[in-house]
Amino acid sequence: MNALKWLYPGMHIKRWLVLLMLGIVIVSLGFAYVLREAYIYYTFPDFVYYATLQFLPRPLRGALFVAGGAGMIVLALIRLNWSLISAFIPPGHDNNIVDVIYQHRHLRRGPKVVALGGGTGLSTLLRGLKDYTGNLTAIVTVADDGGSSGRLRRELGILPPGDIRNCIAALADVEPLMTKLFQYRFNGGTGLDGHSFGNLFIVAMSGVTGNIESAIRESSRVLAVRGQVLPSTLDNVTLVAMMDDEAVIAGESSITESHKSIRSMYLEPRDAQAYPEAIRAILEADLIILGPGSLFTSVLPNLLVDGIQKAVRSSKAMKMYVCNVATQKGETDGFSVADHVASLERNAGPGLYDYVVVNNNFSALLPEGYASQVVSAEVLPERVKIIMADVVDEDNRLRHDPKKLAHTLMRVYYERAQIRQHVEPDVLPNTATAAEN
Repeated sequence: MNALKWLYPGMHIKRWLVLLMLGIVIVSLGFAYVLREAYIYYTFPDFVYYATLQFLPRPLRGALFVAGGAGMIVLALIRLNWSLISAFIPPGHDNNIVDVIYQHRHLRRGPKVVALGGGTGLSTLLRGLKDYTGNLTAIVTVADDGGSSGRLRRELGILPPGDIRNCIAALADVEPLMTKLFQYRFNGGTGLDGHSFGNLFIVAMSGVTGNIESAIRESSRVLAVRGQVLPSTLDNVTLVAMMDDEAVIAGESSITESHKSIRSMYLEPRDAQAYPEAIRAILEADLIILGPGSLFTSVLPNLLVDGIQKAVRSSKAMKMYVCNVATQKGETDGFSVADHVASLERNAGPGLYDYVVVNNNFSALLPEGYASQVVSAEVLPERVKIIMADVVDEDNRLRHDPKKLAHTLMRVYYERAQIRQHVEPDVLPNTATAAEN
């Protein structure tokens, strides 16, 4: 067993380089013995005298051979490393070998982060977080019943793949190209119109592998995803909303289209079972992030799965809720940060998070019908700590900026965990400012 551990390929690189050099020395020593015997018993042609520099003193000759051999070894190792490592460098990147190895080792040692949500908010978050840790888990809502996902769900009886597709594309190492490919929508053709390629890819992979869990896992492997993407439940759930006017509306798309004020939410069936891998990831997490994303149709559906909610409460991880930077038409019209917190606690109960991350950059006007989230600290529960930071995307002020948001979250995590001294200076670039209110 000890011998197997010593041979395990995950060991440090330096010992294998030392072993390689030792092997070369021993082989060279063997050749030297053979050559000595050949010199004694065999007469070489005259050109060998000049080829082996015998006209030079032996010390100088030895030094020249050692220097030449060492140069060839170094050149060979460098070119070999380039050949091997080039498979792991995304096209168009000019990272060198040292950077790639450092990044890989750094990400592997990163904290275990679990992000719960759906829609574009979750994928935006993942794009930023994947530069800080490779131990990422995205837990995705499966209540979507609109668009391409809804059609595939109704016609084939599978989990809606849309949010899963977004997360896989965001976490893929070849993300820019894969995002375009996965998000590509057919705009014609019988049966194809409106479907995205990524949804069809996941459905096809489900048919090949036999189930949606294997399809997600194998799709992630094929696309070199950093981390993992998991559904919150494998049950066929329907999101149901009770409106302030007592109306009951079933279906995620119908809820947002109703433009009515939502009082409470629940899932049908109410006893939907949480996906075991998702529970395990939550319980092992160092940091749990709720949102950003649509409050009632992306964040809450995960927490309405009883096992997921219990796991979040039981986890000893640091927990944060990322509030949206702007209100959402048909869902959170007129909401403040306090309204978001109140709605979460009314539907999922208190104590699910320790911090609320709120944008504080209101330097530009939003499109008509939208409003920035205003912090009303005096009406928030005392146990909730507010983290104010510039996390908005300057090009689309309805969305978070992936890099700003990830920087803020990881900065807060390391500061509160009191392990910042173990982080290299370049791990947390000075791109955002976080201040506790």
